[in-house]
Order: sequence, then C-alpha cells, then structure tokens
Amino acid sequence: MRALLALGLALVLSLPAFAQMRGHGGPVRAIAISPDGKTAVTGSFDTTVIVWNLETETAKTVLRVHEAPVNFVRVLAGGHVLSAGDDGRVVMWPADGSQPVILSGTGPAITALATHPASAQNRSIIIGRADGNADILPKASNQIRLNDRAVAIATVPDGEAVFAMANNTLRWSKSPFNSTSRVISLPTVLNILLPIDNGLIGGGADGKVYFISADGASVRSIEVQEMPVTSLAISPDGTKVAVAGLRGAVAIYDRQSEKELVKLVGPGLPVWSLAFHPDGKTLLTGGADRMVRKWDITTGQPFAAANAPRPDFPAAVMNEKGAQVFRACEACHTVTPDGGNRAGPTLHGVFGRKIGSLASYTYSDGFNRHNITWTAETISRLFREGPSVVTPGTKMPEQKVTDPEDLKALVDWLEKVTR
Repeated sequence: MRALLALGLALVLSLPAFAQMRGHGGPVRAIAISPDGKTAVTGSFDTTVIVWNLETETAKTVLRVHEAPVNFVRVLAGGHVLSAGDDGRVVMWPADGSQPVILSGTGPAITALATHPASAQNRSIIIGRADGNADILPKASNQIRLNDRAVAIATVPDGEAVFAMANNTLRWSKSPFNSTSRVISLPTVLNILLPIDNGLIGGGADGKVYFISADGASVRSIEVQEMPVTSLAISPDGTKVAVAGLRGAVAIYDRQSEKELVKLVGPGLPVWSLAFHPDGKTLLTGGADRMVRKWDITTGQPFAAANAPRPDFPAAVMNEKGAQVFRACEACHTVTPDGGNRAGPTLHGVFGRKIGSLASYTYSDGFNRHNITWTAETISRLFREGPSVVTPGTKMPEQKVTDPEDLKALVDWLEKVTR
C-alpha cells in the first residue's frame, strides 16, 4: 500500500502546475471577482472570507468575523466586499482595510441574498432567512414576512425583487417588497436565481436551467444534467452560461443555441460556486475539495499556475519532500525574511516564537488565548491533530498532514528554511 501511495504522490508531483488556489479549510461556497479582474473574493464553510490576488494566485488577506459557514460574497462599487452566512450576519468589508461594518448581527441563517441597485448612493441589500422572513438592509427594521424560506433572490429591471421559494414558487415584490405583485409555480425549487438581460435564469433541483421573463409570463427550461444544479454564472457579454452540479460537472452553454460548448475537465466533487472573469474567457470554480481553480473555457482545461514569487532557495532545497508538502501552505504563508504576511503570518523565525506574538499580523482572538511556543514538537502536533484540537476556538483553516513521513519532512524543512 505504501508503494502505491508513493507512486501516486510521484505522479501528482510530475503533473503540470495548474492554477489552484488553496487557503480555505472547508468547501468554497461563494466566489466573486472585482470588475478589474485583479481580485477574487471567496467565502467558505470554514467561516472565513479570503481576498485573492488573481495575478499571482495567492491569498492577500483572510477576513474573520463570521462564526458559521459563509455562503454569499459580493464585490461592490469602490472595492467594498459584502459577505453573509449561516450565522445570520451580513458584513461590509471596506476596501481600505479598515474595520468591518456589521450590517446585520447574528440571527437565523441567511439562505438568499441580492443587491438592489436603487441608486449608487442608496443600494439596498435583500436577504432571506431560514425562519421564512427577509430583511432589507442597511435598515434591518424593514422586515418582510415571506411565510416560507427564500432559497434565492434576484432583481429585475423595473425594480422588483423576485424570491425563489422553497415551495417551488417565484414571488415578485415591489419596493419596499412587503407586498406580492404576482406568484408563479414551477416544477421544482430553484437553487440559484440570477438576473439576465430583461429576465431571469435559474438553476433547478431537477437538473434543469430555467429561463424566465421579467414578468413571469414566460418560462422555458433546458435539461443539462440529472443531478441538482448547484451554481450558475453568466459570461460578461451574456452569451454563455456556466452550470455546475452535485457530481462535480461544469459545462459551458451557448445561450442562443442552448447547446453545450465545452465541459471542464475533472473539477471533481460537488462544485458549489462559479464566477466568470471580466475577460470572458476565464472561469473560477470553488468546490468541496477546498480549492479555487481557474479554467480556460475555450478548451475546458485549467490554466497553468501563475509565476508566483517563490522562496529564494537553491533548486535542490525546493525539490525536497518537505518543500513539496509545503506547497499546500504557500497560499497563506511565506518563509523568507522579506516574504511578509499573506493570509497567514510569515513563518520566518517561527521556531521559538510564542503563538500570536508576531507584531505585524492581526490574529484571531481565539489564537491569542493559547500558551504555545512553536517548536518542532508543537508544529508537528498542530498539523497531525489539526487546529481545532490544538488551538480550539481559533479560525485557522483545518489543515492536517496525516502521513508521518510527510509530516516529518515538512517540519524538518521548515526548521531549515525559516531560521
């Protein structure tokens, strides 16, 4: 068995380096990309929001306020980031890196979210909650009683909000959205609902994609797969639709012909989130394997990894087994004196350093409660048992190295290169 595992590792390490951004400790539930295409934002089951540099494919920062899975992220005008999740919180992260603004505190889980462009200065945020109510933010007192759970929300050009309900209906409401103008029934619940041109597009639990007119008078569907649709994305020019499902398949469809153009090769496992890059040729996917991947939609193949800065060590050092294991950590940590902090603190000088003591990095409150000095023994235990055991209460992504040989190689390599 060990020989087979070694062979498998050798085959993986011999493959081309694909654009895979790893920093989350759980499934990637949401993706958004900035209008300039330089930054992506992801939300995860691990409760964190990560801001990524798409040019280097590295994590710029980890945003920690949520206490439960983050299911929605948006990039708003001016670079502000919006996030919401199962803890009931809606958080606005200012582009300048200042303290986040909590627009809605803890409460019933948020099951749907849409932004309503009433005006650039007075943008409304519409959220649906697990208790069957909906809120209009930033004034949380504007609550709507839906009497059922909203699964998705979208807005249409005339200013109405459309709620996809758990009872297989669509409900149209005009601002302030507390009265219903029309309701239509569908054969299935729509897991996703997006505005498109003068109408709506939805992803059904029956594996179909639904095209709905803005007033709900016309509904047609195309069958794309047997399993529920988990995510949809529309290309910037509106001509293509990306569809993801529970089995991990992601297909790109032409809107006009409704024909499949290409299928992404091997995304694997459920794909929970999709986002088109502004260039119209690149798609980002996030799934249950904790990875964010960049795909070329013209070929269906993943892009090669960017030429991200790498530690300034001889090639022999970078080819050691410990360096190969460390590749899963590169998105969040550097090891050289001038590498600086990424999503996590620099590991330069970590041996002998007390937990949470690096002045240039802002740690989570939970991390600061522990009394640990980082040594070969304590670092080994952290990766062997996981942060949830060694540093309970922290928001460090849950990463483990379960193979004893890999773990020893990693710790030995870190001890050599971080001093």
